[in-house]
Amino acid sequence: MSPSRSILLVGEGNFSFSASVCKLQSESSITATCLPHQEEALRHEGAASNIQTIRDSGGAVLFEVDCTKLEECASLQGRMFDRVVFNFPHCGRKSGVKKNRELLKSFFLSCIQVLAEDGEVHVSLCNGQGGTPADQPKREWHNSWQVVAMAAEAHLILTAVRHFDNENHQNYKCTGYRSQDKGFHVEKALLHVFTRSLPFTSAQKIEVEEIIEGEKVLYNIPAELSDYVFRKFLCPDSFHPVKLVQDFLLEGLEENWPVALTTESVSFLIVAKQLQTGCCGTDISQCYWIHLLQKDFTADTERKDACCSDTQEALSGLSVTSDKADRIRSKGDENVRCVFPLDVDLEVESDHYMLRPCLLPQMEKLQTQKEEINNSSDLQDESEKTKTSAEDEGNKKDGTCGDCNGIANMLHGTSGVVFRNVPVSLWALPAFHELLLTGVFPSECEPFKLLGHKLESLLAPYGVSVVTEEGGLHLMAQPMGLVGEVFTTTASENSSHVNIGISLNLDLLAVLLFSLPDWRLLWSHDQRFSKQFTRHPPVGTPFRPFCLFPEPFSFDISFWTGPTWEEVWFHAAVREASHGTVEQVKLIDTFSHPDLSQISYCYRLIYHSHTHALSHTQALQFHKQLEFLLSTRLQVTIR
Repeated sequence: MSPSRSILLVGEGNFSFSASVCKLQSESSITATCLPHQEEALRHEGAASNIQTIRDSGGAVLFEVDCTKLEECASLQGRMFDRVVFNFPHCGRKSGVKKNRELLKSFFLSCIQVLAEDGEVHVSLCNGQGGTPADQPKREWHNSWQVVAMAAEAHLILTAVRHFDNENHQNYKCTGYRSQDKGFHVEKALLHVFTRSLPFTSAQKIEVEEIIEGEKVLYNIPAELSDYVFRKFLCPDSFHPVKLVQDFLLEGLEENWPVALTTESVSFLIVAKQLQTGCCGTDISQCYWIHLLQKDFTADTERKDACCSDTQEALSGLSVTSDKADRIRSKGDENVRCVFPLDVDLEVESDHYMLRPCLLPQMEKLQTQKEEINNSSDLQDESEKTKTSAEDEGNKKDGTCGDCNGIANMLHGTSGVVFRNVPVSLWALPAFHELLLTGVFPSECEPFKLLGHKLESLLAPYGVSVVTEEGGLHLMAQPMGLVGEVFTTTASENSSHVNIGISLNLDLLAVLLFSLPDWRLLWSHDQRFSKQFTRHPPVGTPFRPFCLFPEPFSFDISFWTGPTWEEVWFHAAVREASHGTVEQVKLIDTFSHPDLSQISYCYRLIYHSHTHALSHTQALQFHKQLEFLLSTRLQVTIR
């Protein structure tokens, strides 16, 4: 405990611990309380002298204070404490684990009423009682006090566990074991430190306006994706882990090849026909299809000229900041429905839109536009261009590796958020940051082999292996699987050259390179996460979790569906209703009714959060919200 703090101690017996704190931290303001009345408290051995020590140090002693009803104590009204300390709580006599759990839960719910915003709650327990992996040996969870789950009921998270400091409190005499003047076993006792969790925020409907192929369009971002857009993790001054990983990869690749990176300045929305160019590893059934709210078919010339100007700026190699965030309007938690035309013909469809599942189509479009701009400027000196082309042709005939119009052996890239409408599972990311690099290389230099070796040298220390597959290379890691790939893009006009693409999942790589327990931490708004990266730690620096040993909760849900049921809608509703806290969804049973042409599905959902205090009560509330969404939005019948 730090000096110059206001400290509230509850559940004291003989006040020996409070007296010890007064001696160690003379600058702190101490308020020591106990449940018995004064006459009964003074019966404890040494209580009178300890109380006198506290008062002589400027502290206060209060009697008949119920730690489960602190807000009702008149002497504590209007006061806020930096620390609330409860040593070895116990209901008294031979009370079981259930009663002691209820004591903890009631205490936590009460103490947050007098806890400062950035305050801490310290709870000391005997070894094994807490039910966390820090207890050695660890009890079975159902036979423990489940201290983390009880604290979560009060929106508190466990931020630290350390051994109870008995040596610095040598005058401390623990009492109260089974309501006797007898102490607990404190030799291997643990001190649990809890802090406030950020509240869960509701999903929002975000209305976005963008220019798509020269036309202004208006659409809604699906509610379950509302927290994944406009976060600016990759902006030039960002210290977010995905930016640090991107910088690490680019620095490594630049040791062998020049890299020109264009920052994100393209739209989230693309036209379905753009997928003709192919998105590596993208399944069309996993795209987020979007209904337009409005489309301007008469985009004026000035807007088109502005688009052209923006393209030139984006391709110049300078950092371009998107202004789309200034044009969003939050509309509250309203229903957003997207279409899923699984039978779309990409060759002919031009009126279907989707959130970009990868950056390749837009990257190729930007490169095409850049070539057109360059060709237009070259017309001013046609004779010199002809001469240069003739020299290049001569180089090719001589068998030398020319520069392929200045871009051979050079990587051009972009990065940004992409979206995949994937089922909920532990390592399935509905949105992630993709780093896409493309280049034209002479075939004779075996670019796949060179790039594979380079990426392996950068990432192998963090558990990434490069596997040769048909048509390219896969970057694999455990337990998440695919984290990137090297592939052939469009065919090169020159048969002696090959067009290479590199797609890397920066989010999964950040999990690996910084030892994160969960990819969802990357999207946390908690400063306890972001502060760990403000000094740009080198990759390989382990992340220090600020939410220790969060408890998972399992709930089943079963319902009857109609003939138009699509499972992808179910997973979208799960993400929205649970605020992203469901980490696994498993189909455990189906039943087809022989007479009603209906199918019953039963799913098991695992709620788990490394970013927020997720209690059983909160998880159940999310589960009830899911039932409501399914019955109202998808017209299913909850069983």
